[in-house]
Amino acid sequence: MIELLLLIVAVILLYLLLPIVAVFMILKYIFTFDKRILIVWFYRTARAIDVFANVNGAEFFNAIFIIDKGYRFGNPQETISSVIGKNQRDDTLSLAGKSLRWMLDQISPYHCLNSINENATNTKKDTH
Repeated sequence: MIELLLLIVAVILLYLLLPIVAVFMILKYIFTFDKRILIVWFYRTARAIDVFANVNGAEFFNAIFIIDKGYRFGNPQETISSVIGKNQRDDTLSLAGKSLRWMLDQISPYHCLNSINENATNTKKDTH
Protein backbone atom coordinates (compact mmCIF):
# COMPACT_ATOMS: atom_id res chain seq x y z
CA MET A 1 0.00 0.00 0.00
CA ILE A 2 2.84 2.36 -0.75
CA GLU A 3 0.45 4.14 -3.16
CA LEU A 4 -1.79 5.13 -0.26
CA LEU A 5 1.19 6.49 1.67
CA LEU A 6 2.32 8.49 -1.38
CA LEU A 7 -1.20 9.87 -1.79
CA ILE A 8 -1.35 10.95 1.85
CA VAL A 9 2.06 12.65 1.63
CA ALA A 10 1.09 14.39 -1.62
CA VAL A 11 -2.16 15.72 -0.15
CA ILE A 12 -0.41 16.93 3.00
CA LEU A 13 2.27 18.70 0.94
CA LEU A 14 -0.39 20.26 -1.28
CA TYR A 15 -2.29 21.71 1.66
CA LEU A 16 0.88 22.86 3.40
CA LEU A 17 2.70 24.32 0.41
CA LEU A 18 -0.06 25.82 -1.76
CA PRO A 19 -0.90 28.58 0.77
CA ILE A 20 2.81 29.37 1.14
CA VAL A 21 3.22 29.55 -2.63
CA ALA A 22 0.12 31.77 -2.89
CA VAL A 23 1.50 34.19 -0.29
CA PHE A 24 4.87 34.19 -2.08
CA MET A 25 3.21 35.01 -5.40
CA ILE A 26 1.17 37.83 -3.86
CA LEU A 27 4.29 39.28 -2.21
CA LYS A 28 6.18 38.99 -5.48
CA TYR A 29 3.38 40.94 -7.15
CA ILE A 30 3.43 43.61 -4.42
CA PHE A 31 7.18 44.11 -4.78
CA THR A 32 7.27 44.05 -8.59
CA PHE A 33 3.85 45.59 -9.38
CA ASP A 34 3.70 43.14 -12.28
CA LYS A 35 0.05 42.10 -12.48
CA ARG A 36 0.91 39.48 -15.10
CA ILE A 37 2.69 37.41 -12.43
CA LEU A 38 -0.57 36.87 -10.58
CA ILE A 39 -2.70 36.45 -13.69
CA VAL A 40 -0.44 33.70 -15.04
CA TRP A 41 -0.17 31.97 -11.67
CA PHE A 42 -3.95 32.09 -11.09
CA TYR A 43 -4.61 30.70 -14.58
CA ARG A 44 -2.00 27.91 -14.35
CA THR A 45 -3.14 26.90 -10.89
CA ALA A 46 -6.83 26.87 -11.85
CA ARG A 47 -6.09 24.86 -15.00
CA ALA A 48 -3.96 22.33 -13.10
CA ILE A 49 -6.74 21.81 -10.55
CA ASP A 50 -9.28 21.49 -13.38
CA VAL A 51 -7.23 18.82 -15.18
CA PHE A 52 -6.63 17.03 -11.88
CA ALA A 53 -10.37 16.94 -11.19
CA ASN A 54 -11.12 15.76 -14.75
CA VAL A 55 -8.77 12.80 -14.35
CA ASN A 56 -9.50 11.90 -10.74
CA GLY A 57 -13.26 12.43 -10.90
CA ALA A 58 -13.69 10.74 -14.28
CA GLU A 59 -15.82 7.81 -13.14
CA PHE A 60 -18.15 10.07 -11.18
CA PHE A 61 -18.34 12.72 -13.91
CA ASN A 62 -18.99 10.08 -16.60
CA ALA A 63 -21.87 8.77 -14.52
CA ILE A 64 -23.58 12.11 -13.87
CA PHE A 65 -22.64 14.62 -16.60
CA ILE A 66 -22.95 12.63 -19.83
CA ILE A 67 -25.28 10.09 -21.37
CA ASP A 68 -24.19 6.78 -22.88
CA LYS A 69 -21.90 7.18 -25.88
CA GLY A 70 -20.83 10.63 -24.72
CA TYR A 71 -17.24 11.83 -24.86
CA ARG A 72 -15.61 10.52 -21.69
CA PHE A 73 -13.85 12.36 -18.88
CA GLY A 74 -10.38 11.32 -17.73
CA ASN A 75 -7.95 12.55 -20.39
CA PRO A 76 -5.01 14.29 -18.65
CA GLN A 77 -4.71 16.69 -21.59
CA GLU A 78 -8.17 18.17 -21.00
CA THR A 79 -10.12 20.33 -18.63
CA ILE A 80 -13.63 19.57 -17.42
CA SER A 81 -14.87 22.47 -19.56
CA SER A 82 -13.36 20.92 -22.71
CA VAL A 83 -15.14 17.62 -22.08
CA ILE A 84 -18.41 19.38 -21.27
CA GLY A 85 -17.99 21.44 -24.46
CA LYS A 86 -17.47 18.34 -26.62
CA ASN A 87 -20.56 16.75 -25.13
CA GLN A 88 -22.52 19.98 -25.60
CA ARG A 89 -21.50 20.02 -29.25
CA ASP A 90 -22.45 16.33 -29.64
CA ASP A 91 -25.70 16.69 -27.63
CA THR A 92 -24.64 14.01 -25.13
CA LEU A 93 -24.92 15.96 -21.87
CA SER A 94 -27.20 14.69 -19.13
CA LEU A 95 -29.45 17.11 -17.24
CA ALA A 96 -26.68 17.55 -14.64
CA GLY A 97 -24.15 18.17 -17.44
CA LYS A 98 -26.44 20.76 -19.05
CA SER A 99 -26.78 22.46 -15.66
CA LEU A 100 -23.01 22.59 -15.17
CA ARG A 101 -22.57 23.92 -18.72
CA TRP A 102 -25.14 26.62 -18.05
CA MET A 103 -23.36 27.68 -14.82
CA LEU A 104 -19.97 27.86 -16.55
CA ASP A 105 -21.47 29.86 -19.41
CA GLN A 106 -22.83 32.38 -16.89
CA ILE A 107 -19.26 33.10 -15.81
CA SER A 108 -17.98 33.33 -19.38
CA PRO A 109 -20.34 33.15 -22.39
CA TYR A 110 -19.79 30.01 -24.52
CA HIS A 111 -17.10 28.96 -22.04
CA CYS A 112 -17.37 25.23 -22.65
CA LEU A 113 -17.52 25.44 -26.45
CA ASN A 114 -14.58 27.87 -26.43
CA SER A 115 -12.65 25.52 -24.10
CA ILE A 116 -12.74 22.53 -26.43
CA ASN A 117 -9.26 21.07 -26.89
CA GLU A 118 -9.37 19.49 -30.35
CA ASN A 119 -5.84 18.14 -29.90
CA ALA A 120 -6.93 15.92 -27.01
CA THR A 121 -8.50 12.71 -28.16
CA ASN A 122 -10.12 10.34 -25.74
CA THR A 123 -9.31 6.75 -26.56
CA LYS A 124 -11.17 5.33 -23.57
CA LYS A 125 -14.09 3.17 -24.58
CA ASP A 126 -17.16 2.81 -22.43
CA THR A 127 -17.04 -0.65 -20.90
CA HIS A 128 -20.43 -0.45 -19.19
